[in-house]
Amino acid sequence: MDPVTDLVALREVVDGPLHEIARRLSRFLAERWPHTALVVFTRECTGRPRKVAGATEMINKVTIGELEELKAAVEPGRPVSTTASIAGAERTVWVVLDPAGTLLVLVPRAARRRLPEPELLAAIFGLVVTSISQQVAQASPDYLAESRAASSERERTIAELAAAHEAALVAILTPLRSAGLDDRRARLSAADSASAALLALRSARKSDQALSEEAAPEAFARLREDIRQMLRHHEAPIEFVAPSGGSVPGEIAHAARAMTRTAVLAFTAQQGLARLRIAWSSDGASLVVDVRDQGSGELDVDALRRGLQGRARTLGAALDIDAAPGWGSRVTISLPLDAPQPSGETRLTNLNRREREVLALLAQGKRNKAIAAELGVTESTVKFHVTGVLQKLEVSSRGEAAALALGAGLGVAHA
Repeated sequence: MDPVTDLVALREVVDGPLHEIARRLSRFLAERWPHTALVVFTRECTGRPRKVAGATEMINKVTIGELEELKAAVEPGRPVSTTASIAGAERTVWVVLDPAGTLLVLVPRAARRRLPEPELLAAIFGLVVTSISQQVAQASPDYLAESRAASSERERTIAELAAAHEAALVAILTPLRSAGLDDRRARLSAADSASAALLALRSARKSDQALSEEAAPEAFARLREDIRQMLRHHEAPIEFVAPSGGSVPGEIAHAARAMTRTAVLAFTAQQGLARLRIAWSSDGASLVVDVRDQGSGELDVDALRRGLQGRARTLGAALDIDAAPGWGSRVTISLPLDAPQPSGETRLTNLNRREREVLALLAQGKRNKAIAAELGVTESTVKFHVTGVLQKLEVSSRGEAAALALGAGLGVAHA
């Protein structure tokens, strides 16, 4: 294939909604590495650690336990063709473990052992991993909304399944442990099996909770290292006040770090910054970010608000910015730990980049012809995108779509 064409196609893979990256990567790899299923496993994405594409009957059965076992068995940076238990069966798989810790698993279309062009596959996947890491670190409103919704749904489903399975296993154990039953050996064997299954279930639940949550002090410690590295050449002393304990959802931890970094950069852009204080606290209902300084009070409040309000709006956070000339500045962000109710903005995350561009112009009242001229496409293409927008937003008219867009603050600059 033409290298330029390949690079353009690879850009399409990394440039788009994170929750669809597996499908885009699968299409890109299909010709050189034909496969029936693809899995990307990354603990950076708390909402969807498994990103899958391909045969539904297979990818729906892939477990985190299988991926963790496979991850432990391969060496970072050395792509391999091997046999592993995936989706409940022994299969030939092509595996790449990036040095950053993200795993790629391909189930080849033909059960052949040889992995074509392993170094090229590792290099391509490395670029994809970098894109994933950047999107997670930036904690964009789109990523946060989609990831928060996914985490909430997974947490609800896991809790329901765990409760049902635990009740069933306890019901099995109770009669098996009864002294009034015969065949002691069979009873002990069954009791041991059921006990092991119960322990495994409880362990799986703890593992999922660990994936979905981050201890607040540990999340703050990661932020502290980021800030120290970012400001290693800045002379102003920095005071860090860590939260006392508790845990926070992974998306909240990512967002809090991203928003704190944004605020800190704005503070350090001022002249004559004498001191900076960065504090997090949690009352069990919210994580509060408090950044204040001793400085000129010349903080660019409007620019900082624009930099923070997208994430704040997505997570239902309260944002307060105050700057007093000659005294100093302060930013307070209160991030609720419970997921916000589904909203129009959450549905906006289902749109691809072109659909968001069309919606932003539609929200300005522009007709199809004007949108087509501005985007450099045909009017029929615009009609196609408008139809897709209405379907994904679950609305029946352009006016309803525009209202959702305006309510979520979607404009030309955010398209």
